[in-house]
Amino acid sequence: MEMKKRISLELRNKTPAEVAELVVDNCRSSDGEIEGLTDEFKELEFLSMVNVGLTSLAKLPTLPKLRKLELSDNNISGSLETLAEKCANLTYLNLSGNKIKELSTLEALQNLKNLKSLDLFNCEITTLEDYRESIFELLPQVTYLDGFDAEDNEAPDSEADDDDDDEDGEEGAGQLGDYEEEEEEEEDEEGSEGGEVGLSYLMKEDIQDEEDDGDYVEEEEEEEGEEEEADVRGEKRKRDAEDEGEDDDEDDD
Repeated sequence: MEMKKRISLELRNKTPAEVAELVVDNCRSSDGEIEGLTDEFKELEFLSMVNVGLTSLAKLPTLPKLRKLELSDNNISGSLETLAEKCANLTYLNLSGNKIKELSTLEALQNLKNLKSLDLFNCEITTLEDYRESIFELLPQVTYLDGFDAEDNEAPDSEADDDDDDEDGEEGAGQLGDYEEEEEEEEDEEGSEGGEVGLSYLMKEDIQDEEDDGDYVEEEEEEEGEEEEADVRGEKRKRDAEDEGEDDDEDDD
């Protein structure tokens, strides 16, 4: 696919001024020149043109906010002065796999005052004697060359930092989940205790009701017993009275 068409597709219904990142890797440039990229991409901060057949940067537009530029696996051999003119705020530049052979070719990068990281893997220049020392001397603003500083300390990996942040977020979520689980367990325990208490209370109430029913039955039995005794006493008194009446009749006779 041609670079111009690829850029048009990558806009995804946005205007060039709304685009902050643009990746057009593996498309084809026309005659080794940049095409389809204009000054309208004024908000662009990251641009990747890997393996697009570039031989020149002469048609690179002015990109004042560009910080990272990926140009690896092309056929660039010079014209780097364009970078200082058009992308003055570059902090990261990847020229790996290009046709850069001489230190003098990189002199143009001295004007990139904010350049901190430069990659030149698989460029012929890396075979020069004292290559690293020479680059750090030529470009004192550069901190990392091919991923390492002058003391061979590896450059921090921004993607790894993002992964660490994600892991911290997962751990935090895990801790929150554990806390919620503990709360649920506590609530379950409290619910179980409450259930036991409620069951005991209900059983106690049933027992009390049975006792009350027993007392009521006993009271009824006592009342019935008293009534029977009263009836017996009444019958006895009645018979006694009848007996007395018969005795009186006999006396009269």
